[in-house]
Amino acid sequence: MKKLILISVVALLAACTPKITTTHVIVTAESGEKNAEQEPIVFTRGMAADAIVVDPEEERQLIDGFGGSLTESSAFVLACLDKEQREQIIAELFGKDGANFSLSRTHIGASDFSVEGLYSLAEKEGDTQLSSFTLAPDKEGFSRQKYPQIKDENYDLYHLILDVWNLKKAQGEELKLIASPWTAPAWMKDNGKYYEKYVRGGGLKEEYYQTFADYFVRYLDAWKSEGVRFWAVTPENEPQGNGGNWESMELSPAAEAEFIAKNLGPTLAKAGYGDVHILGFDQNIFEMAPYTEAIYSDADAYRYTHGMAIHWYGHTKSCLPEVLDSIHALYPDKIIIHTEGCIDNLGCDAWQGVQDPVAFKETDWFLNDKFWWEQKATDWAYSTPFDNGTHPAYSAVQRYAQYIIDGINHWMTGFADWNIVLDSIGGPNHVNNFCGAEVMVDYRNATVYFTPYYYALRQLSRSMRPGDVAIGVKGNTIPDLHVCAVKKTDGSVVVNMLNEAQQTKSVNLQIGDYSAAVTLLPNSLQTIQLNK
Repeated sequence: MKKLILISVVALLAACTPKITTTHVIVTAESGEKNAEQEPIVFTRGMAADAIVVDPEEERQLIDGFGGSLTESSAFVLACLDKEQREQIIAELFGKDGANFSLSRTHIGASDFSVEGLYSLAEKEGDTQLSSFTLAPDKEGFSRQKYPQIKDENYDLYHLILDVWNLKKAQGEELKLIASPWTAPAWMKDNGKYYEKYVRGGGLKEEYYQTFADYFVRYLDAWKSEGVRFWAVTPENEPQGNGGNWESMELSPAAEAEFIAKNLGPTLAKAGYGDVHILGFDQNIFEMAPYTEAIYSDADAYRYTHGMAIHWYGHTKSCLPEVLDSIHALYPDKIIIHTEGCIDNLGCDAWQGVQDPVAFKETDWFLNDKFWWEQKATDWAYSTPFDNGTHPAYSAVQRYAQYIIDGINHWMTGFADWNIVLDSIGGPNHVNNFCGAEVMVDYRNATVYFTPYYYALRQLSRSMRPGDVAIGVKGNTIPDLHVCAVKKTDGSVVVNMLNEAQQTKSVNLQIGDYSAAVTLLPNSLQTIQLNK
């Protein structure tokens, strides 16, 4: 009789131990899985030894979202496809059944990823009233006579922005769209040029600070009349310049602070765009501190600035957590958001290699998943080793996933990739600055290739949505493993785990009061969602 009672008590205890099955386990891996759903993992109430601990009660920053940029080069490539194929790509990137990107960026006037470049939206010399302002350069389309590969001569950057905006609107979702000028109109600058090759981009003349602020208002007005409202602007893309390699304009920290405080901020507010966020800086993380110090030490610039925009160039893989943490500690009410990054020059051995497009080995990365998973990409096309080993070759997929996961852990609120679509050699680009993209297209035969890093971005975008809250992750001492987590509005928790090792990893994962043993495939990104 006692034995029967004992068995019954054990059975009762087992039945009373709550178990939770995750709603989803999604994996993208070098072994071929692309956002593939896996068997659910059962979490049991109780603590696990040597666990990575996710604390839903430690709420951190709100997530703004993930996405990619809308450039003239992307529009050109899409114009080389049939309408149906073009719409399928846009739906995959921004639609609910695809990556559902919620964050995007575009250029005001020309950028390096303009097909021919060297233009602004107000070309009349000395036109301080901006009577010549027009979106016409973004609406011109591409001539089939000049570009025989074009299928739709009427498709352009203007229509690409409208297509993405209207898709998100039809879904009842917001697109957080950021606009950035690479340069002011040339006549507003001290060198009178869009850039001086290998020298500089030139600076904004002081007498045109207000005119340049008005230029932003004209841009926002023009798009407002089309039903498009921007979420944010940056005063200048890469205000430290790019060595005169393409369109640019230098603004020192003090100059940018003054421009925001005295011109851009009050001008936007007066024009009814006080809700359009101003994001300062917009360049590489490791160079950010002088700009945050100058902008945030000015009371008016501080008041008008929502946060800092960052890029990842000039350093490999790391999000430089010590920099992000230090900036957040000083200015905890301001956001840090990534607005541009890409795999630049697609692993060329030297910068000069990009001067000759023929030098590119297209087959190395086009329709070749292996390239994007292996340690073949390089920062600014530097050889390995470079600079005492600080620029080693890396896996493109790993760089995206690691940078985003670690960035979320260190106060980053969102991530916008650079071009959403490029051709099979990473263009077109009027200065031969070819780069990787989420989608690459060989328009000679209308072959569309979604690169493996796209699936990592898709997985992260779908699992961490705008309004989710980043939460604390502790106890991860495992080499080559990166973990971040968010709490969703319904209280459920999503954990993203990147295993960069070439071996399977088994770890204990603790989420609140529940734990489970988790197995991670080699070189993989795994997403786990645990119900409330």
